[in-house]
Formats: sequence, C-alpha cells, structure tokens
Amino acid sequence: MIKIQKPQEGEYAPYAIQYINLVPNDGEVIAHMQEAMQAILALMNSLSPEKQGTPCAEGEWTAKEILSHIMDSERVFGYRALRIARSDATELNGFDHDAYVHQSHANEQDLSALLEEYASIRQASITLFKSLDESALTRMGKVNGNPLSVRAAAYLILGHEQHHVNSIREHYAS
Repeated sequence: MIKIQKPQEGEYAPYAIQYINLVPNDGEVIAHMQEAMQAILALMNSLSPEKQGTPCAEGEWTAKEILSHIMDSERVFGYRALRIARSDATELNGFDHDAYVHQSHANEQDLSALLEEYASIRQASITLFKSLDESALTRMGKVNGNPLSVRAAAYLILGHEQHHVNSIREHYAS
C-alpha cells in the first residue's frame, strides 16, 4: 500500500491542525480511510432510527446530517486535491457547510442509501489518492487564502471525519 507522509506545517490552513492531529503519523492514511469506512458504517447502523434523525440538542445536526456533512466535505476536499494534483493554479473557494447540510435533506433519506453514497465517495477518494505519485501528493495550491497540499487534503478528509465520528459517538451512540 502506498504511504502518504503526514503534511508539515505550512501545507494547510492553521485551523486544520485539529483534524490532522487525529490521524496517526504512520503514512498509512489510505489504510486508515478503509478502516474508518468500516467503522462509520458499523456506527451508523448501530443507531436507532430515532437517534439517526433527531438532533442531540436544539440547533445541532442529526447523525444523518453529520454523515451528509462528512460526505460533502470529502467530495470538496477530493475535488481540491484533484485540481491541485493536476497543477491547476486557480485559488479555490471555501464552502458554506451549514447551507450544504440544510440542502442535503439527509433526515428524509433512508440510512442505507446514505451509507451506499458514503461508501462510494470514500472509495473514489481512496482510488484518487492511490493514483498519485509523490510529486503530486506534495504539490501545493491555495484554498480560501490558505495553502493546501494534496497530501494535506487526504489527511483532512480522514481527520475531519474522525472529529465528527467522535461527536456521533459522544452524543448519539451513548
């Protein structure tokens, strides 16, 4: 399996360290993506329908909405990684994750359909990162005024997901 070394400071926006620090520093980010996929499938399937679609507190996202946010973010990070890997020098914009969650209508969808979509997105990310050589993985771009390397995008996908999985475990699985 290809190793992707952890990004260094300066390869990502300062806020991203909270997510990158959640990923083991062993270069096995692709293997961890595969493991995390199995873990989130099991976690979401362990939740009752009520826990899946009811927020833990007023104004909070439901577990299904958190899953939808994870999927949208992975798509965005993957798109950014592709553009940067292909030497597209265009500065990329951020996105309004709250608006995306609102428009996802995740609570109206069947969990099995959401999980099928999630698995498909994850497999596409794994395939993308496995296809890249070292020069593409370390290539730098700019997102919302901040630097981003391709390998940092891989770590952000996984660390961001872990951040939200921790929240689901804390607020919905207990």
